[in-house]
Amino acid sequence: MRIILFILAAAAFFGTNAVAAPDAPTPTLRASPSVDNDFVRLGDLIENAGEAAQKPLFRAPELGTTGTIQVYRIIEAARTHGLSVFDTRGMAEVLVTRASRSITLEEIERAVADAATRQYGLGDAKDIAVSFDSGVRPLAVEPGITEAPRMAQFNYDPRSLRFEATIDVPGSAAVRRKAVRISGRLAETVEVVTLARALTRGEVIRENDVLVERRPKAEISPDVIKQPASIVGQAARRDLRYGQIVRSVELMKPELVARNEAVTLIFDSPGILVSVRAKALESGTEGDLVQVLNPQSKRVVQAMVEGPGRVVVRRDRGGRDASLEATGSLK
Repeated sequence: MRIILFILAAAAFFGTNAVAAPDAPTPTLRASPSVDNDFVRLGDLIENAGEAAQKPLFRAPELGTTGTIQVYRIIEAARTHGLSVFDTRGMAEVLVTRASRSITLEEIERAVADAATRQYGLGDAKDIAVSFDSGVRPLAVEPGITEAPRMAQFNYDPRSLRFEATIDVPGSAAVRRKAVRISGRLAETVEVVTLARALTRGEVIRENDVLVERRPKAEISPDVIKQPASIVGQAARRDLRYGQIVRSVELMKPELVARNEAVTLIFDSPGILVSVRAKALESGTEGDLVQVLNPQSKRVVQAMVEGPGRVVVRRDRGGRDASLEATGSLK
């Protein structure tokens, strides 16, 4: 009788489990979980891990990095916490990524410039260029950190222009545990006009030929152009390179008359206006005096450039030529 009762009880027990088991979700290995703390928990690695999901198994990778865990190690660790069977999906390893927020080099540059302005009076932070030494990389902090980086320590040598600093990010335990030191150089900059393309001598500068860039203040001479509007419409006095800083001595008014060009020569005196075709012996811009060959008299006169292909010899009311007439041989 006891044996029969035991068998019935066992059948009832196992029969109940056989019915319930299909309703329970199957624990399944995750292929590439992401974690947001210092430890990888059982539930991070195995979906539907049950009551043991919060058990820490392994140390997490560094912030912003990815590490691998062999599946056999996960099986051994899960077994110690009572989870002996789960679907491995045929995988041999799992990729675990540590979630983070990336603080970019641009953010770090702004923090360095702010510190230089505040502590050493180097002008506006926007005018300071920061060059990091090799090895300075974007900084990874916990994903919930929203504060901007700042300099916990900052030292600057005005003679060498070098700086050394220690970064702090308020609220970041990772940065507090491991100090982040950086170094590099600072330079005050100014906005200057540069060229968007190469120009040949005499070529007129248009609006889309001009760029505004920041360059180190120490490299800028007093004649460097800083306002792009001031050079649009002017011409290159000589060949200019792409990206070149533009100086005032490299510009001129556009040539309106070219050497050996056929021009209209106008003789303008009170009551008389005569125009003839002539040949320019020199190139010139508006207002320049250039030598012109008068084909009728075969003489060379000096005329003022007034417009494209047009030169003028004027006689004032006193009978004198405003432009000088030359009778020497042609050159």
